[in-house]
Amino acid sequence: MSLRLRLLLLIGVSLSLLWCGVAAWTLHDLDRQLRRTLDQRLAMSAQMVAGLMAQLPSPRAGALPSFAGIHAGIACQIVSVRGEVLLRTPGAPEVKASRLPLGYADQQIGGVHWRSYTVEANGLSVTTADRLTERDALLAAVRWAAAVPFIAALAGSLIALWFGVRHGLLPLERLRRALSRRAPDALEPVDSRNLPGDLQPLVASLNDLLGKMALALSRERRLTSDAAHELRTPLTAIKTHLQVARITQGHDAQTALTHAEEGADRLQNTLGQLLTLARVEGEFDWEDGGVALANEVVDLAARDAAPRQAERIAIGPLPQAQLALPQALAVTALRNLLDNALRYSPPGSLVRLSVWREGAFLHFEVADQGPGLSAESMAQATQRFWRARQSADGGSGLGLAIVAAIVERFGGRLALRAEEAGGLCVILTLPARD
Repeated sequence: MSLRLRLLLLIGVSLSLLWCGVAAWTLHDLDRQLRRTLDQRLAMSAQMVAGLMAQLPSPRAGALPSFAGIHAGIACQIVSVRGEVLLRTPGAPEVKASRLPLGYADQQIGGVHWRSYTVEANGLSVTTADRLTERDALLAAVRWAAAVPFIAALAGSLIALWFGVRHGLLPLERLRRALSRRAPDALEPVDSRNLPGDLQPLVASLNDLLGKMALALSRERRLTSDAAHELRTPLTAIKTHLQVARITQGHDAQTALTHAEEGADRLQNTLGQLLTLARVEGEFDWEDGGVALANEVVDLAARDAAPRQAERIAIGPLPQAQLALPQALAVTALRNLLDNALRYSPPGSLVRLSVWREGAFLHFEVADQGPGLSAESMAQATQRFWRARQSADGGSGLGLAIVAAIVERFGGRLALRAEEAGGLCVILTLPARD
């Protein structure tokens, strides 16, 4: 069901019920007031005739004036205490006085329904009466005359409602048309200058979503381009070394195969890093039900980063703390930091790893003795496929990008600081559990 139809039904039904309720209440009150007015007219006519009769010296049949013009449409009958009919207006029903109770009464006389009023005064019984058919016809005419304005007002309101809803939804229809005419890759913001205030939050949210989509699309395009470039290099090297191994023999062939194996390892490492980055930035659920303890995370990360050079990592005291993120991601983040520190430090130099807790966070500090980074390089270090100039032949350039993605996903922090004595210090801050 469209929004326009839903608004028309909701407001139209509510408006119709309101108008019908007001009309029913008004007609009911009008009917009651009109019936009471007609009854009062009967009573006043009877009392007036009784008052006139009291002024006559000796009322008797045939000696009374004509009361045919008391009120148009009212029949009148005057009966003495002996039951003698002294006067009956033309068209009045012939009824015995004993059958007429005092006050108001509804009776059927001669197949005609009457509404009568009887009063006794000075030994006379005065009765006035209306035909109920005439009274009902009058009431029906009055009801119809009162209902027509309500019907006309309701119809006019519904027509005005239809035009009003149609005109009020025109900005939304223009927005729909503008969006439907857009190309699939058109992600520029929607113009909201001529839109009403009610649509401004919607358009602002839409523009914010378009901005995020444009950023994500640009990032994915850049990732695709960078990944293609990065994967092309080791594939080309592998192919070249295999060709050399095919046309050579002995030591040269063995060296070419060794270089091809190194290129395959580098390609495998890059693909693994790309897969990890995609899973971290996606909706993949890393929860495995396990507990990420700080000491286990440090042991696993150090073992993965330096399986043959464990003595190069100097680990300080470890607090008894539990991390508020999956163990696999915590190990991945810390392993990438240690791997970078070992790669960029001189052979045989130590990499210091310090861990401490501060409030609701656990801090991992990795300090190396390498050449360090400039302020400009530290600002670019978390970009995908970025590598320092002096290490252009090593690593995939995705290590710090993965760490930054993990930090962003779980509300941590990543800080890089140049040491005064040389080298780079990286502080990884991750949320801890109580």
